[in-house]
Amino acid sequence: MRINKWTLGLAAVGLVSLVPASRAEDAKPVPLNTALSSTTISGYVDTSMVWNPGSGNNNPAPYAFNAGKQDGFNLDSVDIRLQKSLDDSKWAAGYVAELMFGPDATAIEGSGGGIAGGTYPIRQAYVELRAPLGNGLDFEIGRWDNLIGYESSDSYKNPNWTRSYGYSLEPTEHTGILATYKFSDMFTAQLGGADTMTTGPINARSTSATALNGQPETAKTLVSLLSFTAPDSWGFVKGSSLYAGLDWGQGPANVPPGDGKSRAHLYLGGTLNTPVKDLTLGGAFDYVTHEDELGGLDTGHAYAVAGYLSYKITDKLTLNGRAEYSDGSYLGATSVTVDPGFHEVFALTGTVQYSLWDNVISRLEARWDRALDGGAPFGGTAGGPSTKNEVLIAANIIYKF
Repeated sequence: MRINKWTLGLAAVGLVSLVPASRAEDAKPVPLNTALSSTTISGYVDTSMVWNPGSGNNNPAPYAFNAGKQDGFNLDSVDIRLQKSLDDSKWAAGYVAELMFGPDATAIEGSGGGIAGGTYPIRQAYVELRAPLGNGLDFEIGRWDNLIGYESSDSYKNPNWTRSYGYSLEPTEHTGILATYKFSDMFTAQLGGADTMTTGPINARSTSATALNGQPETAKTLVSLLSFTAPDSWGFVKGSSLYAGLDWGQGPANVPPGDGKSRAHLYLGGTLNTPVKDLTLGGAFDYVTHEDELGGLDTGHAYAVAGYLSYKITDKLTLNGRAEYSDGSYLGATSVTVDPGFHEVFALTGTVQYSLWDNVISRLEARWDRALDGGAPFGGTAGGPSTKNEVLIAANIIYKF
């Protein structure tokens, strides 16, 4: 029996069986058992349409993913995720391989500039392992999403399409090892070690370990998160959650805040279910500081406070709101478009989400950012006047698969 390469390829992934034609009637197909049998594929396509009333878009407000989207139609990102989840066995193993394409992907720290350090388009790629210690100790080894923060890099997981200033201050990815232990249904702890504090190219080492001729094995980053979930016995509060996280370490070269800087990040956040059915409140606090290891000087800090409200009116219609305030010298320093003197801002965001089509998230959003530091850092044209305010009206359409 002659078999072409295409048939061999299908057989290799278990889609066909190699049963000789002469025996097809009296032999049942024998599928090949491969590691792909329990792999799932998922992802999304994220698009938007943005209008900024007024003229001049030279200096957009410096929250994440805002640059370059003014007054036009946008493909924001395409995400493809392959995953084999951990099963219930004591020595379970799995993996995640997630690729992200588009402007939002390249805007994630470490993915900017295309193929920097072999990062883009890899967003996450790690091996999952379980060891039968206590209730089970799970590990992720490789490149994984940042732990802290109220919002996600996947916009469909957030109550609003645009990101908060708190999210914009946080790292997005780490390369290292992460351990997760669930003490009970109420308490979960995560602790990890990573190459760098700020997100950078895959396998990048910290600045201090290179610029100061230091020891790379001692210049690592600590990440941590403690989670609490209210039990069912707590009445209407059940399912509410609280989070506390602390990260500390150094950043890679050529990634803000620059060479020789260490960084500490404190995060507190949570969601609260209310007596009003389908009304949920949320809150988040981010504080970040940097220190110049070369000179021992404070090179900047920032903090952000945000409050969230979500009300599910029907199975299809949900209203989401966010109010936030951010202040600090580091806020302007992180932006390549806004005057570095910019350091204080207030923003309001309102979002209407309606599920009309299957697997589609459709949102209409309005946002207002107001600079409070006395300057006029937003908008403007080359050589033209700028403004204290930025107003955005956006439509967001996402297909999940």
